[in-house]
Amino acid sequence: MPSIIPVIEPVPLPAGTPAYEEVRRSILQEFAASVPQSLLLPEETIRNPPKNVTGIPRQCGLLSDAELDITENYDATALAAAIASRKFTSVEVVTAFAKRAIIAHQLTCCLTEWFMDEAVCHARELDRHLESTGRTVGPFHGVPVSIKAHIPIAGHWSNRGYLDTRAKDESDSQMVAILRKAGAIFYCKTNQPQSIMHLESTSYYGRTLNPYNINLSAGGSTGGEAALIALRGSVVGVGTDIGGSIRGPSAFCGIYGFKTTARTLPMKGFLGGGVPAELNVICSTGPMCLTLRDVDLFMRVILAAKPWIEDPQIIPLPWTGLNSSASVPSPQSFKIGLMMHDGVIMPQPPVTRALEWAKSQLEGRGFQVKPFKPYKAARIVKNLREAYWPATAAFIDAHLAISGEPKQPLTEWIEGDAPAKELSTTEVFQQRLLRDEMRTEFSLDWHKQDVDVVLCPAFVGPACSHDTAWYWDYTGIWNYLDCPGVVVPTPIKALAQGEEHYAEKEPLSEQCAEVRRLWEEGDFEDAPINLQFVGRRHHDRELLEVLAAVRDTLKLP
Repeated sequence: MPSIIPVIEPVPLPAGTPAYEEVRRSILQEFAASVPQSLLLPEETIRNPPKNVTGIPRQCGLLSDAELDITENYDATALAAAIASRKFTSVEVVTAFAKRAIIAHQLTCCLTEWFMDEAVCHARELDRHLESTGRTVGPFHGVPVSIKAHIPIAGHWSNRGYLDTRAKDESDSQMVAILRKAGAIFYCKTNQPQSIMHLESTSYYGRTLNPYNINLSAGGSTGGEAALIALRGSVVGVGTDIGGSIRGPSAFCGIYGFKTTARTLPMKGFLGGGVPAELNVICSTGPMCLTLRDVDLFMRVILAAKPWIEDPQIIPLPWTGLNSSASVPSPQSFKIGLMMHDGVIMPQPPVTRALEWAKSQLEGRGFQVKPFKPYKAARIVKNLREAYWPATAAFIDAHLAISGEPKQPLTEWIEGDAPAKELSTTEVFQQRLLRDEMRTEFSLDWHKQDVDVVLCPAFVGPACSHDTAWYWDYTGIWNYLDCPGVVVPTPIKALAQGEEHYAEKEPLSEQCAEVRRLWEEGDFEDAPINLQFVGRRHHDRELLEVLAAVRDTLKLP
């Protein structure tokens, strides 16, 4: 077995103190101890990788034809059905995905833990149950589910974004317990950034890379999940989102990511001690996956467990699902507001191209598409950034000092929004009043513009170059307003050559000028382009119904 699993590393991370580096090495050695030599990629692949690594899992020869079939041709819904009908055993499915996950890790550094043996033991138990009773234990029976690093799974490591917070959990968090009871099998945990507040996943485990272009970020803070699912090392995972942490990485990697309205899904036990930002910006959670029907499956399973009984903060809104054809609205029954930009940052050309493509497709099939101008977007983003840091960012520096962990470039960036001293109770309350006033004004303006959902960018461009994920405007605005948002894949990709330049002569702002510079200097070849649909607060199911209606038109999986 290797001392440390080799991973592709186009941009090295900053070094910490000798003590930190020694602990970091021991953690990586512990990770490697569970990985057999037979699942390692050739050294040449790691040393001289292609820019786009999505083809390597199929080409590397480490997966059988049957394992390639299982991991490439089924979503979670289809896997559950195939296991229930005994086409596949749970052991076969979990083994295939665990093997593919460790291949994906070597290509993108997407994992923080890998426990195939434990997963296979659990799968055997489920297979015996099905054989002896003829029944599954639940709708996720035997389906592998990946989990973000900070979310507790009994017997496994979690952290709150810093090395000194790494701890082994004794019990499952609430959502993990619900998924386990439904038959899900856990086999890996996925990378997240320092502080869990970046749109790039850089931690003491390493830097997660975008599978479509390793010179680009996989996003954050749920970047490990996004890269893993894009490489089909998972079909469904769990993310969290307080500024774009589900939608950003999902968009960067071309998969579905659904940020629900806050307190729709359970987050009990997700982050010990919580974060001060939630005094005014409540974090949300949701699925990251490959198909719309898997989004629906995830929501149905979690909400069928009535999580509000254990956690009364959850608003009890049962999920009726999208199976009934009667629930799918017709093109004429709702209005889509098209937001080409937010008035602050003009998206980079491939995003504009994707929006124009979507508009053409929708109007061609009779959907009502209207221009939408977001109300006071710049002010909302300013309010959001200030609301993240009521206690200042001093606790970040304190955590880093304990272990000698180096400060990541994007940590420096986010600390720039923090106040010099802790806000008083009155000041925090004033932020709350300002937020609620802004939500009211935005809602009234939305009503005035007479649209049901908003179609808009998911980010200022495709996936960004490493250490440049500075502008969360297109996701963060919806966290401040607490609106549900889902990012969806499109057929549009960034081109290697001949990509158009900005049509407008003048940037909209200083930030817009910086985004244009990043476009001119970057290499975005093969980066997928996702778009974002946003609904009104607590209209999560209605938002999914709209997606069901536009699915065929926009060629959504």
